[in-house]
Amino acid sequence: MPEMLAHVIGAIIFDLDGTLVHSLPGIATALNTTLEQHGLPTHPESRVRTFIGNGIVKLVERAAPGNFSRQQILQLTDAVREAYAQTWQEGTTAFQGVNETLQKLQHEGIQIAVLSNKPHDFCKQMTDFIFPEITFSAVVGQQDGVPIKPDPTAALKLAKLLRQCPSEVAFVGDSTVDIATARNAGMISVAVTWGYHDTANLLAQSPVLSIDHISDLPVMLKNQTT
Repeated sequence: MPEMLAHVIGAIIFDLDGTLVHSLPGIATALNTTLEQHGLPTHPESRVRTFIGNGIVKLVERAAPGNFSRQQILQLTDAVREAYAQTWQEGTTAFQGVNETLQKLQHEGIQIAVLSNKPHDFCKQMTDFIFPEITFSAVVGQQDGVPIKPDPTAALKLAKLLRQCPSEVAFVGDSTVDIATARNAGMISVAVTWGYHDTANLLAQSPVLSIDHISDLPVMLKNQTT
């Protein structure tokens, strides 16, 4: 019988947008609807894609006119958040193979968690809706008082919650922010190439591993740690 991955990796922390779920359509709809309602220029989905990864405030900041004040950005952010509550379910799907791979990891005894810069309430709603058959050990999104990725604070708190040494935790994501978070937390960085960020820039950050399909993850982690 092959060695189980659980013998060498205690937990895997996943980013959400661009890693587990294709959420760009819902994000773009909420953002552009809000911009249009405020008489502001909208952006094609391909452009919105480049705004994702650093939280909703940064998303809005990148989309808004350059002369907007901080107060205007925050007011617009609140409006986008309200719009997103209405759009995310129809604009979010799991990437191909994600459900099957998460089920395989669970079967092998791996704890799986989510750490995202998306607002916490949306993360919880989304994982419950998209992955009803998956039991996540924890789902953590952006919350007041906790610095967002690439600060390692939340990742290290997750490792402690999961009772794992950071060096035995894989951190999987599609952005340079995720690779930096893994490095800052002393975790095994895994870059995925199907997400929203430029692959060349991603690989330039020298992740420990990179994968082109989610189904490659269990075998590659096993090979990395045996």
